[in-house]
Amino acid sequence: MSKPDSACALVTGGSRGIGAAIAIGLAEDGWPVVVNYRGDGDAAAQTVAAIEAKGGRAVAVAADVSDSVQAERLHESAEAIGPVLCLVNNAGVRADNLAVSLSDDEWDAVLTTNLTGSFRLTRLALRTMIRARFGRVISIASIVGPRANAGQANYAAAKAGLIGMSKTVAVEVASRGVTVNTVAPGFIETDMTRDVLERAAKAVPARRAGRVEEVAACVRFLASDAASYVTGTTVFVDGGLAA
Repeated sequence: MSKPDSACALVTGGSRGIGAAIAIGLAEDGWPVVVNYRGDGDAAAQTVAAIEAKGGRAVAVAADVSDSVQAERLHESAEAIGPVLCLVNNAGVRADNLAVSLSDDEWDAVLTTNLTGSFRLTRLALRTMIRARFGRVISIASIVGPRANAGQANYAAAKAGLIGMSKTVAVEVASRGVTVNTVAPGFIETDMTRDVLERAAKAVPARRAGRVEEVAACVRFLASDAASYVTGTTVFVDGGLAA
C-alpha cells in the first residue's frame, strides 16, 4: 500500500542538524512535515522556511519529548494536520561522563529523552498507523549503541535500547503494513558532535565525518514505498566504522 495523500510526518528534534536534514528531505518527498523542537524556535522556523521555499508544507511545534504530557500534545498537534504515518524519533541529548562518575540525573536525562520519549511517541503513532494499515517508524540510534565509547554509558544504553525496542515492535506490527527501523549514524558533522569530531574521525575507515544529508537519505528511503519490505533492521551510516 502507498502512503495516503492526507498523511504527515513528525520529526522530533527537527530544528537543527540531522533532524532538520530529515525534515527537509521528507518534505521534498511529498510529506507535510511537523518539525518538533524543544527550545530553539528560531532554528525550527528556519527549517520550516527552507521547506516552504522548496514548495513543501511544514509547521514547527514546541514540545519536550521527555515529558509525557508534552509528547501527547505534540502528537495531537501533528494529527490535526494529518494522520501521522511517518514518525522519526530523532530528539536526543548527551550528558557524557565515566560510569563511576555518572550521576542519576545524567543517566535519567539521557534515557528519558532518547529512549522513553521515543517509545511514548511510537506507541501513540502506532494506533493511527495500524488503523491505516500503513506506517513508517524510524528511530535515530547511534554507532555507540552496539560499539563501546568510553564516557557514554547512558547514551549507549539509550541507543541500544532504541534498536532493541524497534526490532520487537517491528515484529508486532509487520502484518499491518507498518515498518519499524533504526538508522545508526557514526560521526556526523553537527553541533552535538563538534567537541569530539576531529579526534573521532581519524578512526573512521572512510577518513572523514559524515554529512547530515547522508543520514537523511537513509531515512527517506525507509519512509518510502520502496522500503515496504524492510523492517526490524538497523542501517549504519558510519563510513565503515561498524564493519
